[in-house]
Amino acid sequence: MTPMSTGRDEPAAPAARAEAARPHARRAVLGRLSWGLADQAASSMTNFAVGIYVARSLGLAAFGAFSLAWVTYGVVLNVSRGLATDPLMVRFSGVPAASWRTAVTRSSGTALGVGAALGAGCLAVGPAVGGRVGPAFVCLGVVLPALLVQDAWRFAFFAAGTGRKAFVNDLVCGVALVPAMLVAARLGTVAAFVLAWGASAAVAAVYGCFQSGIRPRPGGARAWLREHRDLGSRYLVENVSNSGASQLRAYGLGAIVGVSAVGVIRGAELLLGPFLALLMGLSLVTVAEAARVLRRAPHRLGRFCVLLGGGQAAAALLWGGALLLMPDRLGELVLGGVWHSASALVVPVTLGVAGAGLGSGAAAGLRALGAARRSLRSQLFASACYVGGGLGGAAVAGTAGSAWGVAAATLCGSAVWWLQLRFALRENEHETIREVRTP
Repeated sequence: MTPMSTGRDEPAAPAARAEAARPHARRAVLGRLSWGLADQAASSMTNFAVGIYVARSLGLAAFGAFSLAWVTYGVVLNVSRGLATDPLMVRFSGVPAASWRTAVTRSSGTALGVGAALGAGCLAVGPAVGGRVGPAFVCLGVVLPALLVQDAWRFAFFAAGTGRKAFVNDLVCGVALVPAMLVAARLGTVAAFVLAWGASAAVAAVYGCFQSGIRPRPGGARAWLREHRDLGSRYLVENVSNSGASQLRAYGLGAIVGVSAVGVIRGAELLLGPFLALLMGLSLVTVAEAARVLRRAPHRLGRFCVLLGGGQAAAALLWGGALLLMPDRLGELVLGGVWHSASALVVPVTLGVAGAGLGSGAAAGLRALGAARRSLRSQLFASACYVGGGLGGAAVAGTAGSAWGVAAATLCGSAVWWLQLRFALRENEHETIREVRTP
């Protein structure tokens, strides 16, 4: 005989189911974060290998020219992310498959269109620049569409919660990079290394079409930009101000101190390459996860951001401490002739990366909240500090002064990010209370 249920037992059932579901939800989050970290490790190692190989193969001056092409790519990448993939992460993370596929078709098409348009600009500018930098810019213009589409697939897979596919895509890119770099080393020019780097991305971009069963549709870019202009326009300015600040600092440092100084700074950053690459692309995981936390447990978003930012800052400090203990012989093996100049900048560059890691936790929270105005305000302030500190320090104390100026500027910018997140969390809490009270 089936026992009768009492009214006292019924309310407990949803609570019991929720309690039982929590471990599963935690495992799902840890699984997605684990794939995110694995993907970033693969991406970091690829970028690190490119930088190290070029530094050892070309010497300081040529490596400085390659670094100028690299920071230019960073600007273009952030244009693409602001217009194409950042809105995808905010609005299409964890949505039904049909909605995701439609969105990815148009967002990846937007990334392809951005690469083609800005790549044409690099093709036009390169011959005018000349020297070692000019050919690097021409080759960058050729490979930009492939680089941006490959990055767009990574965002798309993480939005769908299938980070494993993003990891595999980056592995394919890394495997394709090996023979490409060997060919470039035989040619021994900056242009050859830029083409090799882009060729490996092209292989991964094509493979991403097979993984997703989707082809980028540039014709959908106009509709995508129109529908998401409220986020895209602000994220575009925010992202470009971030990467543009790095580019202005690199160009300014080259003008004030010399192109070799750009190579020294880049060499020091390569020593912290895993964390710099992590910060560049960690939004693949963190924004999507922060958006999920906001939907399921809004009161936990602040704690999530603190753990995220604090963990990255602590990891950067530990890595920087280990670099200080690195023997000169090992450093020369890694960076060749760049090591002696770059190793003197480990402390300020480490502090700068730690400050950026701390601020990225707050940035993920603001993105998840859709607080584009506060996010833009924070980024503009941080970028202005970055350029001012980097160039002001260079004018006062050369390359070392630029590194210390950037470290101080990054820590100041991080404080502003957290202040803006605090205000945004309060606004979201008040809005939630207002919605509950409104009949």
